[in-house]
Amino acid sequence: MGSWVVLALVLGFLAGAARASEPWSNGTQVYYTNGNSGGGNGAFVGLTLIQSAAARGAVCLDGSLPGYHLHRGSGSGLNNWLVNLEGGGWCNDVKNCVYRKSSRRGSSNHMEKQLQFTGIMSNRPEENPDFYNWNRVKVRYCDGGSFTGDGTDAASGLYFRGQRIWQAAMDDLMAQGMRSARQALLSGCSAGGASTILHCDEFRGLFPSNARVKCLADAGMFLDAIDIAGRRGMRQFFNGIVRLQGSGRSLPRSCTSRMDKTSCFFPQNVLPNMQTPTFILNTAYDVWQLQESLAPKTADRQGLWERCKQNYASCSGNQLQFLNGFRDEMLDAVKGFSGSGQNGVFINSCFAHCQSERQDTWYSGNSPRLGNKRIAEAVGDWYFERGNAKYTDCAYPCDSTCHHIVFRGSHL
Repeated sequence: MGSWVVLALVLGFLAGAARASEPWSNGTQVYYTNGNSGGGNGAFVGLTLIQSAAARGAVCLDGSLPGYHLHRGSGSGLNNWLVNLEGGGWCNDVKNCVYRKSSRRGSSNHMEKQLQFTGIMSNRPEENPDFYNWNRVKVRYCDGGSFTGDGTDAASGLYFRGQRIWQAAMDDLMAQGMRSARQALLSGCSAGGASTILHCDEFRGLFPSNARVKCLADAGMFLDAIDIAGRRGMRQFFNGIVRLQGSGRSLPRSCTSRMDKTSCFFPQNVLPNMQTPTFILNTAYDVWQLQESLAPKTADRQGLWERCKQNYASCSGNQLQFLNGFRDEMLDAVKGFSGSGQNGVFINSCFAHCQSERQDTWYSGNSPRLGNKRIAEAVGDWYFERGNAKYTDCAYPCDSTCHHIVFRGSHL
């Protein structure tokens, strides 16, 4: 079977002029796929605003209340909780954050009132065999700093309260019954995957020692990589977030005690000292990082990478060699982590981004596989300790089960 290709059209995080000022929009929002690709028949779940959040200053960028979508568990899953942290990029300066606060990524006033739960969030056993009947929660993302900020910019009317939103959401969910959880899983995709790593040990601390608590980070391994022009653009961007939003105080002390705060916004530097069992799900050729970190327009003034960024099949030999170097960095970043028996990895050689919340990549008849395991099966085996949980793909183009993303039109 040939590679299963998702045709995609890139959308900017905001339209028009806002787009030019926010190049680091999140991969889960960068594209949409055709009607037959994402799939899934999961329930539509309503938005709950956290009414108690305002009193503690736990508000979105614009000062509105944060929220989440909760679908209650049933049967054997009644006391099990899956908490998913939404992704959606970041804002690293006042201008970016001002644009962001007029969208669902910065204000609950613009959030969808209902979201469909698919992939790992689905309530259907044929779509999500291990977690379908758990209490499943999607915590909305409206702070622009991976739930880490704690500050304000009064002149611009901006509230950087990501850490307080995290705490308010967890407190509210505990009151909703999560304190009785026997099993819990914190997950997230893209910026939400990074958030999952940054908050994983905090999440573990909410529960008694006899509860099974683990974390799943999907497409959250944003690397401190050098781009095609020899620059570290991602480091500069993350440094802006940490400085603007006051994130340093909220980052894991296991990292900040030995490295600078910006370094500790990179998940690869947090992994070595994490105590909680964690599963890293990532593509070795992450298309978001290819477009926005490795070969952004600012580093590719002549547009030599445009065709490669739109369609992996158009990459030259030299470009693939560069991307294989990035793959090597990805594998090296998780090498020590994956050596621990409590952790799991699934790193496939696909040109994609986020695979746990899309039905076609999470659990369907033609989902990506490694070791003849679909992603849902590999994660389930790891969480319930049923078997091997270490899967690393060979280099592109050896994997014929990939759901590659191909972009159409101008996208940067």
